[in-house]
Amino acid sequence: MASGKNKNQTSLVLHKVIMVGSGGVGKSALTLQFMYDEFVEDYEPTKADSYRKKVVLDGEDVQIDILDTAGQEDYAAIRDNYFRSGEGFLLVFSITEHESFTATSEFREQILRVKEEEAIPLLLVGNKSDLEERRQVSADEATAKASEWGVQYVETSAKTRANVDKVFFDLMREVRKKKMSESKDKNGPSGKKKKKHCCIL
Repeated sequence: MASGKNKNQTSLVLHKVIMVGSGGVGKSALTLQFMYDEFVEDYEPTKADSYRKKVVLDGEDVQIDILDTAGQEDYAAIRDNYFRSGEGFLLVFSITEHESFTATSEFREQILRVKEEEAIPLLLVGNKSDLEERRQVSADEATAKASEWGVQYVETSAKTRANVDKVFFDLMREVRKKKMSESKDKNGPSGKKKKKHCCIL
């Protein structure tokens, strides 16, 4: 019995999520709140930390692998490698810092360039919604940008846990949808000419 359980554990579907955004916007705080139900206020700037958790997504046991990347410019070069491995992205800014909102466009461009496609599971996340009195980015402005990109915009608070689970679970659903669509393209009767042909010289 034990071996069967073990086998089941290892065969769980794995969704790889990357946290992206400027330094200090709360990427690590969101990750730690999701992982451990705790709010960490003073956190050392991240180089890159990886977390894995088993969750139930719409009735199915899955694993989520979260890579919390550095927002600082010093790490821009190594971010490409992280982005390559990601299946879904939470693009985070702080609603109290307009500059971090502006930076999301550049981060998205980098993701699109590395992934070499447009249809990437991604959510735009406005963190620190508990600091309403210090807001510099309106919900309308952020929603407009998300609409332009064709993605969902969600406001979160790592402190109060507002919408923390929502952004991770919604992103996993987007990742799952993309995987199913790609699987259909590969195995479907239409056999769309996706990398199906080979040429022998």
